[in-house]
Amino acid sequence: MTSVILSSILAVFMGTFFMIVRMKAAKRPVSAKKIILPPVMMSTGALMFVFPFFAVTGTEILESSIIGMLFSILLIKTSSFEIKDNDIYLKNSKAFIFILFGLLAVRIVAKLILSSSIDVGALSGMFWILAFSMIVPWRIAMFLNYKKLEAQLKAS
Repeated sequence: MTSVILSSILAVFMGTFFMIVRMKAAKRPVSAKKIILPPVMMSTGALMFVFPFFAVTGTEILESSIIGMLFSILLIKTSSFEIKDNDIYLKNSKAFIFILFGLLAVRIVAKLILSSSIDVGALSGMFWILAFSMIVPWRIAMFLNYKKLEAQLKAS
């Protein structure tokens, strides 16, 4: 139980850190590289599944993936770009911050509930799958929107 509490506290700090990074990023132009790199870097986390401690069942993979993709819809809906001074910027959305904190709260509550019935290693793997299944569709949608605006900029 202490590992669940400690990891939840760490998740709050990480969530807060990413909020700050997101708000600062909105002040600088976006690039395709900045959109694509986070899921690529996060993909290295899949190496955890090399270790039996993090083994998850097919059902757990499916459940985590579906929930992550559903959560990504919220992120996609609150992420948009705008053109300023011939550059593309991510629009700041107040809803985005509340959604991220809401998702973090849901994650912590789910972890506390599920930790009594699912092994901590499998639970860690499930939450990584959930996060990855959330970030990949979101970043793909962002990339496609970015490319549309980039083509618009080049055309004008």
